[in-house]
Amino acid sequence: MTDEVTLRRSQLATPGSDPKMIERAPTSGADEAFLDLEDSVAPSEKIGARANVIEGLCEYDWSETKPCFRMNGVETQWWYDDVIEVVGAAGRHLDTIMVPMCHDASYVGTVDDLLTQVEVNEGLPEGEIGLQCQIESASGMTNAPEIARASDRIESLVFGPGDYTASVGAAGLTIGSGEGYPGHYWHYQLARLAHAAKAEGLQVIDGPFADIEDTAGFRDSCRHASLLGCDGKWAIHPSQIEPANEVFAPSPDEAERARRIVDEYAAAMDAGKGAVSVDGEMVDEATNKMARRIVDRAEQAGVLREGSSAD
Repeated sequence: MTDEVTLRRSQLATPGSDPKMIERAPTSGADEAFLDLEDSVAPSEKIGARANVIEGLCEYDWSETKPCFRMNGVETQWWYDDVIEVVGAAGRHLDTIMVPMCHDASYVGTVDDLLTQVEVNEGLPEGEIGLQCQIESASGMTNAPEIARASDRIESLVFGPGDYTASVGAAGLTIGSGEGYPGHYWHYQLARLAHAAKAEGLQVIDGPFADIEDTAGFRDSCRHASLLGCDGKWAIHPSQIEPANEVFAPSPDEAERARRIVDEYAAAMDAGKGAVSVDGEMVDEATNKMARRIVDRAEQAGVLREGSSAD
């Protein structure tokens, strides 16, 4: 198949000020957990929370869940020491850093430059720690294509609906909801980020859905994001992990059909045919590409066993 897919169906938001939540994060079932030093941590707790994040990264087994931490934004007083202290002490255990408030490419370059110096000084492999860039403002949305190209470290663009809502002055107090809007409230924003991200081979992650009691609303939010090309969504409560993992993975029926398309299309190519009919639908190279992507994600998610004739 194609290159291995990195699953980020669910990103568990984990406050860096809460050691118990940090301890549970690696076994939560989420594809990824980010230990947060930004919005979920009070200003008076931010410096002390770094020690919790470092301990969590160093002491726990992250083999089943990708470890990330969210630094404070580069316009704050904390970001510099966030990078130096956390990466300096726990960089060997870290997969990515989430960078909030990326308003333009210069914000990414600033973090990249400092991160490179920390890697060099600590003897870490240069460039191995990835970045996930949060788009949370009107300027960030405008500059999304440039942000996506700002560093080879970037692995995903992440939508931040709360700060974005405040940035553009949209109505609403429940982050991620858009209740009452006649259509998909975040269609334009997620579609724009998907185009910017996918043009650079990156993933795009939808942000939080704050009403944790509205399970149907959360599932709909996941489904809408998936239809627009998003690869996953934040989970701000453990109850949101399972539905996110389910929605952002192919269903067994979809996966089996995709595998059949790939296999039958390959057989048609071997026979010198340019297209083939599968289940009454014409399949050409474009359909084959779509099907191969589904098979890749289904194998990574455990929906399909790896090693089919589609390989």
